Amino acid sequence: MKVICLTPVKNEAWILERFLKCASLWADHIIIADQGSTDNSREIALRYPKVTLVENPSSSFNEPERQRILLDAARKISDSRLLISLDADECLTSNFRKSTEWQTVLNAEPGTVICFNRANLMPDMKSYWIDGKGLNFPFGFVDDDSEYTGEQIHSKRVPTPSNAPMVYLRDIKVLHYQFTHWERMQSKHRWYQCWERINRSSRKSIEVYRQYHHMDSLQDQVQLLPENWLSQYEAEGIDMTSVRREAIFWWDREILDWLSKYGTETFKREAIWDFNWSELASKLGDCSGTSYSDPRNKFTKFIHRWLNKSQPRATRLSVRFVEKVLGLVGW
Repeated sequence: MKVICLTPVKNEAWILERFLKCASLWADHIIIADQGSTDNSREIALRYPKVTLVENPSSSFNEPERQRILLDAARKISDSRLLISLDADECLTSNFRKSTEWQTVLNAEPGTVICFNRANLMPDMKSYWIDGKGLNFPFGFVDDDSEYTGEQIHSKRVPTPSNAPMVYLRDIKVLHYQFTHWERMQSKHRWYQCWERINRSSRKSIEVYRQYHHMDSLQDQVQLLPENWLSQYEAEGIDMTSVRREAIFWWDREILDWLSKYGTETFKREAIWDFNWSELASKLGDCSGTSYSDPRNKFTKFIHRWLNKSQPRATRLSVRFVEKVLGLVGW
């Protein structure tokens, strides 16, 4: 059975080199679907012999569309296929080599869904946490050509047929590097909040805030990173702990476009105003005359401060009561 890694990419040069070095140790094929990267992601990908680079020509964010592009490319490989779908800021923990679970995965029958727990690596590179959304996530599928369906955002990545046999891995994890570059993560989450307002405008602003600030309520969830999650990669000479910093992120550029197109008032209830959009516009040479000033009034700023302070206690009845009251006035 051929092990095929499926990965969508858009401006992932900050981490793509490490991802490809790690994935090359367990995958027979790595299929990269590039969506108009303007950094050197494409050049990096093409340096790796196991990579097949395919185009995602879409100008919009659509997860099912990009996953079908990856699946179609994988299904051109005629052998039996184990599909593992990872983002560029994810990798299997290096203990896969010595874990009996890996052999279980390789011996699974066609149609089997493979579920991993996803561990979020902290900026110190020495600790991690696993939240509810990362539990038993279907990252893998022993392909039987089942149809794939998904949601436009935060979708499952592989087919998950009803009544499919499931394998739940406990030893091997998917290690998530998103939170190791905190500023980059914040940029991405600002973008998510704006995307929600444009595409799912009926969602309450408080609900959107809680979803995209979950990392501010870790409390006692953080644990020390087991040594064997990185050690086998490091034994291969792979740097597993450095992070390349970027000055400007593509998500912020796109938010500027949205602020210009829809107006700042559209996003006044989104928690994106901790960032100086006027300064970024000036750096990028924006001569459109658009005002990117903070449109919030004192009440809205107060609500955002309260949301920030209450995030670690978001499940308490008192906090939920206040949320319910705010919901009556449109929040």
